[in-house]
Amino acid sequence: MYQQKDGYHRMAKKEGYKSRASFKLIQLNKKFNIIKKGYSVLDLGAAPGGWMQIASTLVGETGLVVGVDLKNVKEKFPNSYFVQGDIFENSTIDKVKEIKREYDTIISDLAPNTSGIRSLDHEKSIDLCYRALDLSSNLLQYKGNLLIKLFQGEFTKELVEDIKNEFYYVKISKPESSRSSSRETYIVCKGFKKRKLKIEDTELTEESA
Repeated sequence: MYQQKDGYHRMAKKEGYKSRASFKLIQLNKKFNIIKKGYSVLDLGAAPGGWMQIASTLVGETGLVVGVDLKNVKEKFPNSYFVQGDIFENSTIDKVKEIKREYDTIISDLAPNTSGIRSLDHEKSIDLCYRALDLSSNLLQYKGNLLIKLFQGEFTKELVEDIKNEFYYVKISKPESSRSSSRETYIVCKGFKKRKLKIEDTELTEESA
């Protein structure tokens, strides 16, 4: 277990990544293709910047990455912006919207300050997952993607069922770079069902899914 951790830590330093956590996004994206060239990506819980760095590379010169966190991300990445603030505060979300109103993909590596009490840490993680899901309804484009970290526990099944009401494809996946003993996992959500209304010939119509 620790050899694996040390291996990814060494690889992160060699590749110039912020941390070994960068490999989690690389591996998940390779498997599920949730971030593509030209995409706009919102990164929730962005500090210290590991996922912003990877997402910036994935979207390329024509893409956009916006990171949000209570802690500051000092390093600058190409085609990226950072908003320091609380994702539970409307003022923070308003700043995100000023940069771009809707995103192709939202990624969340949000995690609670762990207490060591598994049930409590799980419940706090669930709250963060639901916040990411709630923000999707406001900030995610139709058929967009969502990736959220979860500490597994008794409410996992209920959360997944709620997510399935909002997305066409939902899959729980644990990247190779996550420690095998960790309860950390990721929920990959593709094809947001958000209703997009448009005006045609003065009539309001709904696009079919």
